[in-house]
Amino acid sequence: MPVPDLQLLTAAQQELYDWLADYIGQHRHSPSIRQMMEAMGLRSPAPVQSRLRHLQQKGWITWQEGQARTLQLLGGLAGGIPVLGAVAAGGLVETFDDVHERLDLAPVLDTRGLFALTVNGDSMVEAHITDGDVVLMEPVTDPSRLREGTIVSALVPGSGTTLKHFHRQGRQVRLEAANPAYKPILVDAAQVSVQGRLVAVWRQV
Repeated sequence: MPVPDLQLLTAAQQELYDWLADYIGQHRHSPSIRQMMEAMGLRSPAPVQSRLRHLQQKGWITWQEGQARTLQLLGGLAGGIPVLGAVAAGGLVETFDDVHERLDLAPVLDTRGLFALTVNGDSMVEAHITDGDVVLMEPVTDPSRLREGTIVSALVPGSGTTLKHFHRQGRQVRLEAANPAYKPILVDAAQVSVQGRLVAVWRQV
């Protein structure tokens, strides 16, 4: 859907939009009306709803009145796919929840809930994923439906997140590198949280 030409905002409208951009950038979902009221220091939902209507009329957001969670930004500050941190392609490293930057790709990709991770290390080089690449990941809601060998970002509690081929071995999961220099990581399936499966690789040359 094409984004309409943006119109200038009043100070109050800009304040709410900036707060929304920051909130959605951090939490990756829209806030409730009550949260907006508290953030703006308002005691009634009416002023918030009025600002939201004006933001929508001016082309800065889409919103179904009465349903705050349907709110989406169109103004560009929070557009694109969030880069959530780094993922190890060697050993395991801790990842972070904060958004470091955003990839400005087609809005249709963002609707799929994609997120991005920056690759650290060379354990996936034979899968044509190298140090410094950005991998686009699709959230995994049901790991049991993953195909054997799917490249995933997997979180091992206490150790961090790693990018590897996913395999099942009974009650264990084998996270296998695409580089013979790295040994597979074997962990109990219950201890592994598969965050996403690989969709695409973004490389700046």
